[in-house]
Amino acid sequence: MDFFIAIILGIVEGLTEFIPVSSTGHMILTSKIFGYNQEDPLLSTFEVVIQLGAILAIALVYRERIANLLGFNRTEPISKKIAPRNRLNIIHVFLGIAPALIVAFFAKDYIKSLFSSTATVLWALVVGGLFMIFAEWYSKNKAKVTAHEIDDISYKQSLLIGLYQILSVIWPGFSRSGSTMSGGMLSGVSYKASSDFSFLIAIPIMCAASGYELLDSYKNFTADTIGYFIVGFIVSFVVAYIVVLGFLRWIQKIQLRHFAYYRFVLAAIFWLFVIR
Repeated sequence: MDFFIAIILGIVEGLTEFIPVSSTGHMILTSKIFGYNQEDPLLSTFEVVIQLGAILAIALVYRERIANLLGFNRTEPISKKIAPRNRLNIIHVFLGIAPALIVAFFAKDYIKSLFSSTATVLWALVVGGLFMIFAEWYSKNKAKVTAHEIDDISYKQSLLIGLYQILSVIWPGFSRSGSTMSGGMLSGVSYKASSDFSFLIAIPIMCAASGYELLDSYKNFTADTIGYFIVGFIVSFVVAYIVVLGFLRWIQKIQLRHFAYYRFVLAAIFWLFVIR
């Protein structure tokens, strides 16, 4: 690894972690371009580090909401008209992350075995894109939207979003944010509220996953590698912060189907020019 590659991978992570295009899929495909093996311990550690940079970015964006959830900040929530008893709380977050964490714990060996298959990622990009298009159509034409803001989300909807998130756990390339946003829209949650909830529950679930991986890979932090890790972390943090702010600002103009179309094009390019 050199600093150029560290910067490129940091940019890829920051660009893709929180939008529904699959950061895992992009990291696998980018690593393939550079000739890296996904089973390389150094690469795995580097990916964990730059993921932590992206987590810090989203935590900074949602710092007031997190403070409210933890009881450190008594400021008004995003939905000021919502009664205090109905505000989003820790139980909502727990229901949103528990299913994926349980599946990831018991199926971790099976999940890791899928990371070496580029074809698996490409199929996930396509199927996940179709799933997103269906969710957007269903939300606009069939579903009764009952949660327009994040504070409107019920416990049942939080759990359903958590169950949909399992798709991204067992199928690398499906996209965590894509599955949670789509799951929210299929469950009667608006696109905006689904996006906010997806970003928020990303913090604990990604911290848990990254922390677990670091327990196995901390030995890769050496004097020779620490510089690459720091550069990747900083780049990922800055890019992810900009991307999330941009996504939240333009959320009504950038619909799920637009990300789905991008996924189809990416899968086709890799299928035609990289795999074949």
